[in-house]
Amino acid sequence: MIIYDLNCDNNHRFEGWFQNAGAFESQLEDRLVCCPQCDSHNVHRVPSAVAISGHHAEPVGAISISSAKTSTSTALMPVGTQAMALYRQLIQTIVSHSEDVGHSFADEARKIHYNEAPQRPIRGHASEDECEELRDEGIEILNLPLPKDEDLN
Repeated sequence: MIIYDLNCDNNHRFEGWFQNAGAFESQLEDRLVCCPQCDSHNVHRVPSAVAISGHHAEPVGAISISSAKTSTSTALMPVGTQAMALYRQLIQTIVSHSEDVGHSFADEARKIHYNEAPQRPIRGHASEDECEELRDEGIEILNLPLPKDEDLN
């Protein structure tokens, strides 16, 4: 089984599962592959993320989101090892671009929110109650289970 990331001429991104590369080419030629959103048969492959085998992740911490841009995507959610690889990449980017404030996360997030400390991306540990209190105050945070350090390399 092979999974390809595909794109149609209307720029809708989706995933296709095929027995092998020949099956994809044959189905594409016979116009059996079409976009699930617009039914376009003008479909082509696009680069996909590298799949990495996964390990169990241990839940840790929260991350402050100070200015998040939201955008919509028509891509289907990746599955299995591809999803884990993308998740590891996300976590590694967050870790390398944020300051670890440890167990003082809630206090530091409040200071940043109320302009008592410089604006910066932070990460650390917070209880469920602390996270709920931060959200009640209008402070946007994101809880993420972080893979073990050895899983990030």
